[in-house]
Amino acid sequence: METYKLSNGVEIPKLGFGTWQLEEGEMAYNSVSKALEYGYNHIDTAQAYGNEKSVGQAIIDSGVNREDIFLTTKVWNTRGTYEEAYSSIQRSMAKLQVDYLDLLLIHWPNPKAFREDDAWKERNKEVWRAMEDFYKEGKIKAIGISNFQIHHIEELLKTAEVVPHVNQISLSPGLTQDELVKYCQDKEIQIEAYSPLGKGGAFSNETLKEMAAKYDRTVAQICLRWSLHHGFLPLPRSKTPANIKSNLNIFDFDLSPEDIERLNHLEGIVEMTDPDKGDF
Repeated sequence: METYKLSNGVEIPKLGFGTWQLEEGEMAYNSVSKALEYGYNHIDTAQAYGNEKSVGQAIIDSGVNREDIFLTTKVWNTRGTYEEAYSSIQRSMAKLQVDYLDLLLIHWPNPKAFREDDAWKERNKEVWRAMEDFYKEGKIKAIGISNFQIHHIEELLKTAEVVPHVNQISLSPGLTQDELVKYCQDKEIQIEAYSPLGKGGAFSNETLKEMAAKYDRTVAQICLRWSLHHGFLPLPRSKTPANIKSNLNIFDFDLSPEDIERLNHLEGIVEMTDPDKGDF
């Protein structure tokens, strides 16, 4: 698998396997097992997904060496203090049955419970401090954020000792978040793209269907290749073995500059959740 190099020198595979909505138990276990069997070596989960135990067991049972797998999880919105964040990270590692994580993210910057009086600012500061301690102890190789917009990042950087290595945000054809992407790239924050298929919206788009036919590829492959052309790290998720396998085959073709530009401006694929207004 090709890799990007994070600002601290850690290499991260350019394609990851997402596990959102893969339920704990057979669904998550079987999907992650297939992903590892087919050649994914980057697995992305989260406390909120409720499937860390199944993800961890699938990794163990795969027979793939732990050091050959890049594993990410995320701190959920209910963790509001240093102590709550620290203990939740310990629990995540126990569920995953690992003694280190490759990447840990703050899942959302402004949870509903912390909006009054801008309490999210102190909350992020304290959660980040806990993450930094794990990082300094060598128990996490890289730390980052998810769904953070520019004002959230600037607030975090007022007290952070470590600049986030990654920002995982919603990106797909038609949703490019140009200003935020440039801001992160200028600060050497690697961009990960979740919902790179527009939460399924891509599959009904006529332009994407036409482009898939033109390149003799699937709609998903076109979307994922588009992400790579922008320097994003896409995280497709599927429970269908054929699709899990197919989504890996994106490193042997290129889209024309004209087609990339067309995809940048597609409409109606997906709407982004505003992290300052989400009901969670």
